[in-house]
Amino acid sequence: MSAILLIEDDETLGATLEERLGKVGYQVHRCSTFTAARGAILSSAFDLAIIDVGLPDGNGFELAKLIREHSNAAIIFLTAMTSAEYRLKGYELGADEYIPKPFHLKELLLLVARTLSRRPPSRVIKVGEITIDLDAMIIRFSDGSTEQPITRDFRLLEAILSASPRVVPREELLKLLFQGEEDLPTPRTIDNSIVRLRAVLKRGNADYLRSVRGVGYQWLPERA
Repeated sequence: MSAILLIEDDETLGATLEERLGKVGYQVHRCSTFTAARGAILSSAFDLAIIDVGLPDGNGFELAKLIREHSNAAIIFLTAMTSAEYRLKGYELGADEYIPKPFHLKELLLLVARTLSRRPPSRVIKVGEITIDLDAMIIRFSDGSTEQPITRDFRLLEAILSASPRVVPREELLKLLFQGEEDLPTPRTIDNSIVRLRAVLKRGNADYLRSVRGVGYQWLPERA
């Protein structure tokens, strides 16, 4: 199910769009202010943002910049600001579509479906109070803060995640992380990475990495 962040300050229109998008199968999170939308962008994972440019406490273009800094989510501007200058600015910020108000609801739904179909599959995993963005190599927390483990640690985490629920042997992880190197380090290298990853994940009040003595590691989100 694709997740959509809907940023619209008109209560009636926002409620209508949220209802219709939900009916066709999208998971919708609606915000009516710049402040609320900023918090959602920093703490949540989504596949598409539908943004009104004119908000009571800020500008939708600034939110688009923030999205581009934190994810590869698609962007559709839905706004009454329809001059050529505004449209060009929207596309320069990476918008997939720029839809003027008033608009036809069916047309919007078609453009949403088309936009999402063009995007690569999401590599964002949300579990409990944390969101793991495999492309950005960032772990986000519900309070809006982030952690960026060192590259090798993050690659280790991705390997264990991808194999879940299988237990991944230390030897397999070593070969993956040190591919092409003649002399592999000891399995203790993997254990040290796990210690660092656990310290990060526990900020989200969870321990998802299970140790299997004498074998390796396993990702178990139900341990949250």
